[in-house]
Formats: sequence, structure tokens, C-alpha cells
Amino acid sequence: MSYRGTIAETLKFKGHNGDEGEAYYARPTDAGRHPGVVLIHHMPGWDEWITEATRKLALHGFATIAPHLYFREGPGSPDDLAARARDKGGVADAQVVGDVTGAAAFLRTRPQSNGKVGVIGFCSGGRHAYLAACKLPAEINACVDCWGGNVVVDDPKLLTALRPVAPIDMTGELACPVLGLFGNDDQNPNRDHVDRLEQRLKKDGKTFEFHRYDGAGHAFFNAARVAYRPEQAADGWAKVMAFFDKHLK
Repeated sequence: MSYRGTIAETLKFKGHNGDEGEAYYARPTDAGRHPGVVLIHHMPGWDEWITEATRKLALHGFATIAPHLYFREGPGSPDDLAARARDKGGVADAQVVGDVTGAAAFLRTRPQSNGKVGVIGFCSGGRHAYLAACKLPAEINACVDCWGGNVVVDDPKLLTALRPVAPIDMTGELACPVLGLFGNDDQNPNRDHVDRLEQRLKKDGKTFEFHRYDGAGHAFFNAARVAYRPEQAADGWAKVMAFFDKHLK
């Protein structure tokens, strides 16, 4: 089996309120129409591992865009921009939804698009993916939440003007299937958080599948971190590709 050709580039996209920011975009080069995926980066930001994950999805047949959610913070390294965003209390949920809306629209306007778009996010991006799937039921066809923290909120102080509602409480708005991948050693989300989210999805009659990994904590996909668990990551990536194949292709 030969490897699919891909092309990747950094380009401009229009996000929330028409703001123009940067995004990393990778797509297959073979003929035909392909589904799209919006990849939402983790709190460390728009870093090298995020670009690797974007290209990985393109290799498997998904035109994938990773919008830079911190572009409004000005120039600097991913760590610097993430620190600035944290100092402000994080990125507003409405702004994230607007940026995902713009990224999804970009994918659908490509001549190679088959019209379907999924969303995937890691860490804070997992929360953002779940949020976007709930708030954009007409735009998002499948959602992958990779260990999204604060989807379930225990401390009311974590609800702010920027993030006024816990995503779990938006579950009723969800219209697409959800895949959740979690490490059993993670603390945010911990096992109880995952249990409660699963119970809410069942209660609301949503289509979902959760997979939990022993011996894995937070960020177990990320080969650049000591948390990386190759066996669990390989299985998790296989489940991501199968899920998007089923719901987007």
C-alpha cells in the first residue's frame, strides 16, 4: 500500500467577527473529494506537535485545518502566546466558536470538499471541540474529544464571563456523534468526570463511544512529552481514524 500524498501550508482564515488569523492546513493531493476536520490545539498552543497531528489526519484522507486560537495575542512563541491567553483568563468560548465556524467554512469552500466537517481537540481543545459541536449542530458532523478538561465543572468559580456555561450542560444541543478518548490516570478529566459526561450523553440520547486507557494520563498521544504512551496512542489514533471514516467519508 502506497502512502497518500499530502500538502501542508500556513495560511490566513477569517475567524470570529471576521478577524483574520493564521491556520495550519494540510490536505491529501489525490483526486476526489475529501471530508474536512477542524483540529483545535491544546493549551500549549499552536506548536510542532499540533502541526504533526494535522498532517497525520491529512495522510489518512482528511483535509485538516488547525486555527491558531491565540493569534490575537500578537507575535511570539506558542508558549508566550498561551501564557498571555492564560493571564487573561483563557479564550472566550464565543470567540472559539466563531473561529471554529470560520475554519469549518474554509474547509467547505475548498473544491476538494465532500461537504462534511468533523472537529477534534486535545486537552483544552477537547473541551473546545465538545463546545463547538454543541453550539454548531448544523456545521459539525462528528466530534472527537481527546481528554478535554473542564467539560464537567465541579467548582463554580471556574465559570466566568469568558466561559459562562460548562459544556456538559450544553449536551442537549449536540446533533453529531462523539468519540471520547481518556487516560484513566488523568486528573482533569478524572474518572468521575468521564463517568458523569457519559451518563449525560446517555440521558440525552446522544450517539457516542468512549474509550479509557489504563496506564495513561493527560496528553498520552503527544510524543514530545513524558506522558506519551505509544501503545495507547496507537490504539487511540486508530479509533479516531475509524470514527471519522465512518461519519465523514
